[in-house]
Amino acid sequence: MELTINGATRQIEAEADTPLLWVLRDELGMTGTKYGCGAAQCGACTVLVDGQPTRSCVTPAEAVVGQPIMTIEAITADPVGQRVVAAWVAQQVPQCGYCQSGQVMAATALLKQTPRPSDEDIAAAMVNLCRCGTYNAIAAAVRQAAQA
Repeated sequence: MELTINGATRQIEAEADTPLLWVLRDELGMTGTKYGCGAAQCGACTVLVDGQPTRSCVTPAEAVVGQPIMTIEAITADPVGQRVVAAWVAQQVPQCGYCQSGQVMAATALLKQTPRPSDEDIAAAMVNLCRCGTYNAIAAAVRQAAQA
């Protein structure tokens, strides 16, 4: 099957029901998308599928055929993603950093859909888990990226 990942069409040899996460990591070597819980709860595996934050650990590869997929590896090629990454750095968001690729993807999706989010919008959209508890820094970075 063919998948469009970060603007490039890729031939995939995986079974149709293989989770997108494993196609990205194991078949394509794109390890920026992380495995967290495997049950679509934590968000470490978040990628954008047609602009929507998607938990790749439970999304079968066949379900995203014909849709553009963006991973953390290409996020700075997007102007909004570039602003989000810059705000993440400026706010020194990461501690351990494990969840941050998923957090950045969720924040980018939010700002693409809602360029000037309220605090309530940020709280509703930024539901990925962070074991280090960097939620205040994440919210501050989203606000900074929105103002940039």
